[in-house]
Amino acid sequence: MNIHEYQAKTLLATYGVGIPSGHPALSVGEAVKAAKALPGPLYVVKAQIHAGGRGKGKFKELGPEAKGGVRLVKSVEEVEAAAREMFGNTLVTVQTGDAGKQVNRLYVTDGVDIAHEHYLSMLVDRATGRVAMVVSTEGGVDIETVAHETPEKITSITIDPATGFMPHHGRAVAFALKLEGAIAKAAQKLAKQLFEAFVALDCEMLEINPLVETDAGELLVLDTKMSFDDNALYRHPDIAALRDETEEDPAEVEASRYDLAYIKLDGSIGCMVNGAGLAMATMDIIKLNGAFPANFLDVGGGATREKVTAAFKIILSDPAVEGILVNIFGGIMRCDVIADGIVAAAREVNLSVPLVVRLEGTNVSQGKDILANSGLPIIAADGLGDAARKIVAEVKQAG
Repeated sequence: MNIHEYQAKTLLATYGVGIPSGHPALSVGEAVKAAKALPGPLYVVKAQIHAGGRGKGKFKELGPEAKGGVRLVKSVEEVEAAAREMFGNTLVTVQTGDAGKQVNRLYVTDGVDIAHEHYLSMLVDRATGRVAMVVSTEGGVDIETVAHETPEKITSITIDPATGFMPHHGRAVAFALKLEGAIAKAAQKLAKQLFEAFVALDCEMLEINPLVETDAGELLVLDTKMSFDDNALYRHPDIAALRDETEEDPAEVEASRYDLAYIKLDGSIGCMVNGAGLAMATMDIIKLNGAFPANFLDVGGGATREKVTAAFKIILSDPAVEGILVNIFGGIMRCDVIADGIVAAAREVNLSVPLVVRLEGTNVSQGKDILANSGLPIIAADGLGDAARKIVAEVKQAG
C-alpha cells in the first residue's frame, strides 16, 4: 500500500525525523489557510498523487508552458493561483503514463534554503534477506539514471535484522554522503531513525529524494515516498486508514475487498488462477501462444464460490477482455467448489466471451462433471498447454 507524501512525513516526524513545516489541503481555501499558517515568504505547493516526477510533470488541461506539480511561490496570492490551477486537473508524469492522475490533494510547505541535495532510500534486499539502505550524493535527480551512468556514486549498505542498526551503519551513511563534523553526526542519527521507522511500520520501501542539507546545517526530508507490506497492515490500522482508494485502479480496490491479488495488464485474455507461481506460468504460456494476458489474478488457496464470482466480475469489468482462461490446481482448494463458482459466476454476469477451464487436483472429476452438466459453453482443457492454445484460438476466431 502506498501513501501520500504529507502522510509519510507525518509518520517520519513521530520518529524524530526533520521535515519542513507544511499542511495538506483538500481545497483552494485550505491551501490559502495552510500558507497563512506558515512563516513564508517562500512556499512550495505540491500536488499529492501516488507517482514520482511531479515537478517535471504536465497538466493535461493546461497549456504546454504551464508549470508542473511542484511549484515554488513567493506569496499567499501565488499559492492560491497555483492551487486553482492544480486542483481537479490531471497531472501526467513519467510514472503515471499518458492517463495521468487527477490532483485531489495538495501539500503546502515552507520553502527551504538548500545547500546540497542527497538521496537516501531503504528497501528489503531479497537476495540477502536484509534491509538495504541506498545512499547517494546525487539527490534531486533521476536515481535510475545515476545508477546507470555513474553507479560509483551510489552506495548500498545492508543491515542484518538479527543485529539491527549499528553505529557503523550510520558512519557508513555519513561517509557515503561525504559529510563531516556536526552534519555527519546528524546523518548518523537520521539513518538510525529511518531504520527504526522502516522496521516498526513494516515498510516495503522508503525513499527520500531529496534529503537536503540546508544553509543552516540541518538535514531535512524534502520529499519522501513510503509503501507498506499489505500482509502486515492488520498490525497497523492507523496506517491502513491512510489508504487513498482514488489513487488506485478501481478493479484492484474491489479485488482487495475479497482478498484477491489482482493487477491489470494490457492484454486481452483474462486469467483466474490459484497460486502466484501458477499465475505467472499461465501468463507466460499465453504469450508463448501468441496472445497477451489482460491481468494477473490469484484467487488464493482457499477460494470460495463468492470469491470466484467476484473474480469473474472483476475480470469482465475490463472492456479489453476478449476471453477468459481459468487454471486451477486443487491442493487445499477443491475443484468442485471452483467449478460451482465458475458456473454461478458465468450465469450471474451473463458471460459473453469464450471461457476455457483447466482443472486438476482434489475432486477434479466432480469439478469437471459440474462444468460439463452446466449447460454453459465452457471449454474444458486437459493441461496448461492445451488450455492456452484453446483460449488463444477462441479469441482469434471471435475477433
